[in-house]
Amino acid sequence: MIETTRRSLLAGMAALPFLPGVALGQAVGRITRLDPGLDALIDVDSPIEVVASGFKWAEGPVWVKKGGYLLFSDVPMNIAYRWKAGEGAKPFLKPSGLAGPIPAGVREAGSNGMILDARGNLLMADSGTRAIARVDLATKKKTIVTGEYEGKKFNSCNDLVIGRDGIIYFTDPPYGLSEGDESPLKQLAFNGVYRVNADGSDVSLIDKSLKRPNGIGISPGFDRLYVSQSDPDAAKIFTCELAADGSASTELVPFVDFSAEVARKLPGLPDGMKVAKSGHLFASGPGGIWVIAPDGRKLGVISTGKAAANCCFGEDGKTLFITSSDMVVKVRLKVAGW
Repeated sequence: MIETTRRSLLAGMAALPFLPGVALGQAVGRITRLDPGLDALIDVDSPIEVVASGFKWAEGPVWVKKGGYLLFSDVPMNIAYRWKAGEGAKPFLKPSGLAGPIPAGVREAGSNGMILDARGNLLMADSGTRAIARVDLATKKKTIVTGEYEGKKFNSCNDLVIGRDGIIYFTDPPYGLSEGDESPLKQLAFNGVYRVNADGSDVSLIDKSLKRPNGIGISPGFDRLYVSQSDPDAAKIFTCELAADGSASTELVPFVDFSAEVARKLPGLPDGMKVAKSGHLFASGPGGIWVIAPDGRKLGVISTGKAAANCCFGEDGKTLFITSSDMVVKVRLKVAGW
């Protein structure tokens, strides 16, 4: 019965209209319940409200508790924006990524995924600079944490998460390069998942088997890593176990499969994610932000009508902010994500 209902609801999602332009405060999309487990996390009748729009591709949202504002990236435009209730979205870092003239062959010069470290500094996957960078929010001074592996430049760092002892885990697909894997700027023969110490030391490779590693998350106990792959031929979230020292103790294995949703041509692919303190994943995939139980069950999906890139918890922890194509939206949760 549940599976029949799931097929029916997903078929209906395919009919969601593409929204060419939306007004601030407008409610968009819908929340689809696929499993009763969703009810403890979100009300399906909660409105999905547009808080900012007009971007080329919004990404990397992070909530800054000290100051009560949201930061997010417009990656192709090389700008990071600051949004605060009552003030709207305003440029915060310009450029957010690569400074100076943009060389031929660089498709996305801006910052992508962003998080805060234990000291409140901004950590970013700097796609244009092809590095992991740290930014002092007060001075906006940027320093490079790491920019290469075994003497070769990264491709275009995409997303990152912090684990035990400040270890940074990040993904490095070639999306920032105009010709992707065929780019003459690409120095590494693979697209990797890495870890690096907070001070930039001990860069190590976790995986090089994924064609398009993208979003990345970590369990509340820092004992499991999640990596999404935005490859339409293998649209999945993978997972591996982490040892006490933060190293991967197992290989990446499939955790959630989105091949059925890709076949339905729902908008988007597996991209960014956040893991709630309950262990639930809020992960982008075909159709929107999927709510996934710790055991891998798909509980439901928050759909805006456009591809969803990433999300984060904000305000009191019960607001989920979603970067979705050219807009940023928010939806209220029943429980705090952090």
